[in-house]
Amino acid sequence: MNPDATPAQLRLDRALDGLAVTFRGMTAPSDENQCECHWGSDEELTLLKTPDVELDPDLLRRTWDAPDWHDHGAVLRRILPQFARELVAGRVEPMFGMYEVGRSFMRGHWREWPARQSGAVWEFLYAWWSRSLLDPEPVVPVHELFALCAEASGTLTPWLGVWEALHHPVTDRHLALAVDEWEYELLVDELPWDSWHDREALRTELADWLVRCAPERLRAVDASEELLHYVRLIGLRGSDRWDDPHFPNHTY
Repeated sequence: MNPDATPAQLRLDRALDGLAVTFRGMTAPSDENQCECHWGSDEELTLLKTPDVELDPDLLRRTWDAPDWHDHGAVLRRILPQFARELVAGRVEPMFGMYEVGRSFMRGHWREWPARQSGAVWEFLYAWWSRSLLDPEPVVPVHELFALCAEASGTLTPWLGVWEALHHPVTDRHLALAVDEWEYELLVDELPWDSWHDREALRTELADWLVRCAPERLRAVDASEELLHYVRLIGLRGSDRWDDPHFPNHTY
């Protein structure tokens, strides 16, 4: 383990314990129902109305992924302790991207929950994000976790703030990898994941942050000149960008 990550790991461990304590005994509403043909059996639905029973991986996946619960917030509270552990362990694999997990959080309206509950979720997301930034090989790539946190919370500001405050070679290498993942979409003014929030506002905030913060940190880890040009181009507009000799020969 990266020694600098030890406090972040301890914080994450406490955050997971906090979820377990905060959401212990939670259940889906007694009248919650689902389509037996498309979701699962009545016996599986009964498990969601039974507190603190572990779900098998497939049932957990179908539960967090289902978009049509009558009370998604209650269902999310029921599964959160187990769901969070599985996320941190890298055992949750959405079909398209981790932003789908963020959508599940968003559908639960968790920011409107009582302060103790919403605070436990905030602390989990912050702790997981901080820990991953300091992990040389996080089980969920940083750019994917960033999209999850953004979709779950509807904002980039706190996650960018943590990234900016952590000055470390590992966090800077993650930044280089993220730029490499994001440049294709950002160079045509698109957000690099499919968001249900204000895509243009998120894209603008991300682009402005990269232009301001990324160059120095990329140089610190000997990132390629190509990546540095991508960041510079993201900060340009119109023909200044398209006509620049370093604009990549991407096919869109």
